Amino acid sequence: MTTALRRLRNYIDGEFRDAADGRTTEVVNPATGEAYATAPLSAAADVDAAMAAAEAAFPAWRDLIPAERQKVLLKIADRFEERAEELIAAESENCGKPIALVRSEEIPPMVDQIRFFAGAARMLEGRASGEYMEGFTSIIRREPVGVCAQVAPWNYPMMMAVWKFAPALAAGNTVVIKPSDTTPASTVLIADIIGSVLDELGHSRGVFNVICGDRETGRLMVEHKVPAMASITGSVRAGMQVAESASKDLKRVHLELGGKAPVVVFEDTDIPKAVEDIAVAGYFNAGQDCTAATRVLVHESIHDEFVAALAKAAAETKTGAVDDEDVLYGPLNNANQLGQVKGFIERLPAHAKIEAGGEQVGDKGYFFAPTVISGLKQDDEIIQHEVFGPVITVQSFSDEKQAVQWANGVEYALASSVWTKDHARAMRMSKTLDFGCVWINTHIPLVAEMPHGGFKKSGYGKDLSAYGFDDYTRIKHVMTSLDG
Repeated sequence: MTTALRRLRNYIDGEFRDAADGRTTEVVNPATGEAYATAPLSAAADVDAAMAAAEAAFPAWRDLIPAERQKVLLKIADRFEERAEELIAAESENCGKPIALVRSEEIPPMVDQIRFFAGAARMLEGRASGEYMEGFTSIIRREPVGVCAQVAPWNYPMMMAVWKFAPALAAGNTVVIKPSDTTPASTVLIADIIGSVLDELGHSRGVFNVICGDRETGRLMVEHKVPAMASITGSVRAGMQVAESASKDLKRVHLELGGKAPVVVFEDTDIPKAVEDIAVAGYFNAGQDCTAATRVLVHESIHDEFVAALAKAAAETKTGAVDDEDVLYGPLNNANQLGQVKGFIERLPAHAKIEAGGEQVGDKGYFFAPTVISGLKQDDEIIQHEVFGPVITVQSFSDEKQAVQWANGVEYALASSVWTKDHARAMRMSKTLDFGCVWINTHIPLVAEMPHGGFKKSGYGKDLSAYGFDDYTRIKHVMTSLDG
């Protein structure tokens, strides 16, 4: 007997709708490898409808005083808490994530981030008004950019949706957001939550719209004439395609792309504590995090001891079912991603040594063992390219100069960390590491008040913080004569 698949739908102008042409894709639970839902495969007509709704809703939303937009966001945050168990269930099914970890590690920061941007709406920044030319007063206006086309990834579909819609709505923009084709369920639920709040408070539900689909759907969104801004969290390749498409009509672009975070461990480090923290930061969410601590550089004097301790930590790290409270992470998100991680392992050079893991776990779903690989060289494929899986590589360096050279010697520049008791060394490293974030004696904590974003091929623009809010605004100079 075949179980009926749940039917997910687009959310456009306050209505749940199928794709105009009726096309759908199956949505697979990565913990089982089995389909559990269908979602619209949206095409041009669906994108047109969503953009028209967002465009029509924009003037009234833009013209609200910030305090009114704040009320909406605060109510959304409250509703996230009230419906937390629904969100947890949707995200767990979306991604195969352990339920306990979604509850403890995702819901609280998401609620906090929405509330942060609710406050940011009332703290617009700009130069002081004044007379910079005799007889004239200059004023700075900070305004929303317009309709925002947003594309969210599959590694944190729920949280990344928050990172996108919260600053955009707070700044006075309207939104059309597309979740990944593998993880639409939680974003569709978010649409239901936001739509109900907008309705209750008397605002157009066209302020927030969700369309499901694939890469072609995303391309149609970015190339559409209505959006003033395109925002994507995804791969470097996807970011380049978005930047190229947006350039055709000079849309503003916000890109948060891949990472290859160096974790630089010096000889004075507390090895047991560093290993414990690095293993969590490397394996959390199955390493499917662009800031994951998966590229470790260790001083040669402690290399062997560190590798042995890390391999032991990997062997003690558990992956498994969503309802097992002892697991640190669930499966890889999809079959293609499992194949990509396996490919990196299969192509390892002869000088590489697998210290732990290196294989798929179980006979269903897309689980992969926590893995440690040593003996690697700077130009090896697995050092230079993002694996996006539970794989930690280890290199041995001889001095600080070499550590900096190797740490910076990749095309990504999102996040990094330094592990040392030497304060001066930590300060030198934080200056010379070419990454958007440098953690010292920790790796992966984020707070709403501080920016998240990188350099080089990790993209540009900031998520979180007042800087992230500013990215969703434009600046206008108003100058008036004082002589009447």
